[in-house]
Amino acid sequence: MNFFKTLIAATLGTLIALLLIFFVAIITISSSSQQPEPYIQSNSVLKISLSGMLPSQDFQNPLDELLNQSNNDKVSLETLKENLAKAQTHDNVKGIWLEIDFMTESWANLQEAHRLISAFRDSSDKFIYASTNDLGYNEKGYYLATATDAVFAPPESFFEFDGFFSQVTFFDGMFEKLGVDAEVIRHGKYKGAVEPFFRKDLSDENEYQLTQILNQTNTTFLDAVSAKTGHSADELNALLNSQPNLTTQFGFENNLIDSLLYQDELVAHMKNRIGLDESASIKTVNFNRYSKVSQSSAGLSTPSASDKIAVVYANGPIMPNMNTDSPFNNQQQITVDFIEEQLEEIREDDNVKALVLRINSPGGSGSTSDAIWRMLQETKKDIPVVVSMGGVAASGGYYIAMAGDSIVAEPTTITGSIGVFGTKFNAKQLMNEKLGITFDEVKTHEHADWLLPTRKFTASEEKAFQQYIDNFYQTFITKAANNRGMDVDQMDELAQGRVWVGADAHENGLVDELGGLEKALSLAAEKAEISNYKIDRFPKPKSFYELFMGSAATQAKALLPSSWFFTEKIQKVDQQMSILKRRDALTLFPYDINIQ
Repeated sequence: MNFFKTLIAATLGTLIALLLIFFVAIITISSSSQQPEPYIQSNSVLKISLSGMLPSQDFQNPLDELLNQSNNDKVSLETLKENLAKAQTHDNVKGIWLEIDFMTESWANLQEAHRLISAFRDSSDKFIYASTNDLGYNEKGYYLATATDAVFAPPESFFEFDGFFSQVTFFDGMFEKLGVDAEVIRHGKYKGAVEPFFRKDLSDENEYQLTQILNQTNTTFLDAVSAKTGHSADELNALLNSQPNLTTQFGFENNLIDSLLYQDELVAHMKNRIGLDESASIKTVNFNRYSKVSQSSAGLSTPSASDKIAVVYANGPIMPNMNTDSPFNNQQQITVDFIEEQLEEIREDDNVKALVLRINSPGGSGSTSDAIWRMLQETKKDIPVVVSMGGVAASGGYYIAMAGDSIVAEPTTITGSIGVFGTKFNAKQLMNEKLGITFDEVKTHEHADWLLPTRKFTASEEKAFQQYIDNFYQTFITKAANNRGMDVDQMDELAQGRVWVGADAHENGLVDELGGLEKALSLAAEKAEISNYKIDRFPKPKSFYELFMGSAATQAKALLPSSWFFTEKIQKVDQQMSILKRRDALTLFPYDINIQ
């Protein structure tokens, strides 16, 4: 007995000691990680590496911050705008060097970034150059480069200039082989979101709407390249249709790239532009370090106004509160609790005079979308609500957007998809014939088991589910018509599940203005009748302590570097599995329109 008492006491003592050591280590790391504001030397060049994603808002992992392991290349539209503004007035910063390679961000966010870069170019006497590395430019990367003073590339790097496509994956053939029957009920002839589950190719309606989206992307790209190079759209289309060529030499010969320079040659060119001797070394400051420079040090005056405009970033599918403990979700879902938490904090601040809701969502649960729509309708009674659409605000994303006083979208934003569907996967054949698993049940009423994935709908059950979907569709288009000042029949013609790009949505009255977050902020200030204001962004980043004191899953996120959990693929798998489990009405566009 004494042995066990001693063992338990020793174990508890060890655990307490380890816990104390852990907290001391965290405090030590935290205190040592508080660095002073960096000093920017004269004749410096701000180097910004742009690769992969360019989200609207930057999400920092607390442990990365504590350990000073923040990714130097992590750039968002928010931080890009701030650093460009500081660089423009900072006497010690003589120019900007954008190193761009393969971009994968949505075209809507790229349009906003292009506008920010162009604004710096046109309003500053400082240079802004674009170059690439050994990865080279894809079309999205090159599109950003066209906003600069000059485009450079190494002589033997990659350069993609061959047009755009969007490929959809279909699962019907796989379901047939597995013995799975997708029972899909929908309302809207364009609601192509569910076609991958019961077709082997695109319907005419879906092919048409995807073609319209590609055409708008192509127009946006060609306009930017034409403005940079002086080539007409016909000349550029001829190049795009010519024999494919993946070399920067091709880009240079056709005046798409200004000069072919290795990095050392480009550095020498920048030194010459700044006026430095050949023997002098150029001073580059990376994006993450420059983000720590205060506005006052850069020569910018900070707003002294007490009035604020709140900006709420709503990203991901719209889903009920699942109370998931998955460490992979990284809060990339829009739930009632999430929106209510942000609105409650905004309501408690009397200085907030308007709300801008930045939506990047393909939709999701119809009932959740409706609940959030109601919350925004109530918020409008107190302050103006302006919606800024990101890369996609479709179906349920449009449902919550239509609650705004005004809607702003980029020309390439994917929106609309005003339609409803529901799915039930019948895996009876897979279970019975392929796996040898059978089921039997007892029930109190005839239709108690009608939503089980182990049997088909009966005719009356299918009719009931269709009626459920139709009723929700009528609710959707009625509210959309009322919010957009149309009659229901007119809205029904625009709806039917059809996906619109922002430019066409604007022409048809589904959105009010074309532009990005800056346009939405301007509209919000106008509606609130304020001219001098601060921007208050939500959700607020949580401290390490707040995360550590949360759930076990939250602690896992806080204690492990973000690269361990928050990969884009893991998040998408987690989200898609959550969506496919649902049996209610979905206002969702569940496959990505990935334009490449």
